[in-house]
Amino acid sequence: MWLIDSSIGRKLIMSITGVFLVLFLLFHSIMNFVVIISPEAYNMICEFLGANWYALVATMILAGGFVVHIIYALYLTLQNMRARGKERYAVSKKQEGVTWASQNMLVLGAIVLGFLGLHLYQFWSKMQFVELTHLGDVEKAADGAFWIDYYFSQPVYAILYIVWLSALWIHLTHGIWSALHTAGLNNKTWLPRVKAIANVVSTIIVLLFLSVPVYYLLGCGSGC
Repeated sequence: MWLIDSSIGRKLIMSITGVFLVLFLLFHSIMNFVVIISPEAYNMICEFLGANWYALVATMILAGGFVVHIIYALYLTLQNMRARGKERYAVSKKQEGVTWASQNMLVLGAIVLGFLGLHLYQFWSKMQFVELTHLGDVEKAADGAFWIDYYFSQPVYAILYIVWLSALWIHLTHGIWSALHTAGLNNKTWLPRVKAIANVVSTIIVLLFLSVPVYYLLGCGSGC
């Protein structure tokens, strides 16, 4: 199959599914930032997303693209390891123009995936999952501001999320650049612009996310 056998096809799948990841993160970063401005407005968004089937379908589509991105990344990594054989253990000179991020996308992705699991456990399992199944504290299921205050008022979680967001920024800057590069924006005129776009979009997403744990680390939670 062309999409799997061709290097361009493989990059195309990673690029398209990566777009789902970026859209998913952009939406949630904006949503999370709202909690700083108004916990009540944030809870209104949580209630809407938990009860509206349109929102559930959209979330499932974006999350599905994210899952495909992860699975396909693992598949490509295993393929590359098999193709290189014993050569992957050899120490070789770093290729010119090859960034650290591009060589460690799997490691960065694993860090992002690990903290995503923590995030799902702390928030999704206590909110949307409870609303769908009625297993757990139903009264607090739509009170996302409560759960954010509960976890981020504990410095250890705020610091862990800051570490996670650092890895996410590195992963996104290379990922967005690679996706736009694969889309054909790779000539001398567009290449610098593509890198700038990747950095700007990644930085906006991460700063929006970062604002929440930093806000609580500064002691501004719990009605400050």
